[in-house]
Amino acid sequence: MVKASAPGKCILFGEHAVVYGQPALACSINQRMTIELEREETFDTWRLDGRTFNPQKHPHIEYIRSQITTEDQDPLHIRIRGTIPKASGLGSSAALSVALCGALQQLRNDPLDQTQASAISHQAEASAQGGRASPLDTATSSFGGFVVLSDTIEDGLDFIETRAMDVDGKTFQWHLHTFEATIPEDVFLVVGNTGVHGSTSAMVEQVATLIREHPERKVELDTIGAIARRGIHALQEGNMEAVGQAMTENHIVLRSLGVSSPDLERLIRAAAPSSLGVKLTGAGGGGCMIALTRRPEETVGAIEMEGGRAFITHFNEPGLKIERLM
Repeated sequence: MVKASAPGKCILFGEHAVVYGQPALACSINQRMTIELEREETFDTWRLDGRTFNPQKHPHIEYIRSQITTEDQDPLHIRIRGTIPKASGLGSSAALSVALCGALQQLRNDPLDQTQASAISHQAEASAQGGRASPLDTATSSFGGFVVLSDTIEDGLDFIETRAMDVDGKTFQWHLHTFEATIPEDVFLVVGNTGVHGSTSAMVEQVATLIREHPERKVELDTIGAIARRGIHALQEGNMEAVGQAMTENHIVLRSLGVSSPDLERLIRAAAPSSLGVKLTGAGGGGCMIALTRRPEETVGAIEMEGGRAFITHFNEPGLKIERLM
């Protein structure tokens, strides 16, 4: 049996603006997805949590299975466990894909390869989503810590790699970076979940329509890019007050673009008095908000009083790792 896990993520800066060439910053959180693989001795088919594996229902798992094959090709039993809320914008699907890559690597007696796991899981996510997916989620889950995605190689950051993908005859290219940051032990992220599933594609199209009809509004996306760079610099310096201020400013611009929601705004207003900074995380329209705070229990209580589901998380957590090899 092998057991591997990978973390979820939240986006600290850059939602939507990243589509228009600005940087986005994601960080790993300590909620994780765990994959256990065991050779199937009872049945002659692959199993998933006790049931016959259906490739049509789990195309990302099927893609990874086809890319990282074991020598004997014996069927396996896959067990999935996790603490990342599903369909919440916190990267549960990416973390599952990354953890499966790591577990299959170990089953083949290969060394743990986070770069390979990042690349294959990115392709798997793209395959499951109709051909295109940003590598931000899978890279953050694979490498852990802070990951910056940009259309250009950013000065002052540690370059990881360039990722390219061909979609409908057009090549998309992303540059991935990381950096070191010392996070004070008394600073946490609180994640508040509205319980409302927001559609990423719908929110992206909404912003695209806005910019197409009002080109002058693109300055707001440039503003998000400037805020993101300032927030990254503040993290590098360990200035949590400046990080929080940048988060709040980022949210104000996102709200002006129309991607927030009444549910998100209610939770953000509740969390703000006890926090250094608050914002939605992800595409918006529902999903989750995050708060940077030194008073996490108070922040959680305020969010839950407004009907949200909240939890405290550390961030800058380790990426893909092997939990057990037997």
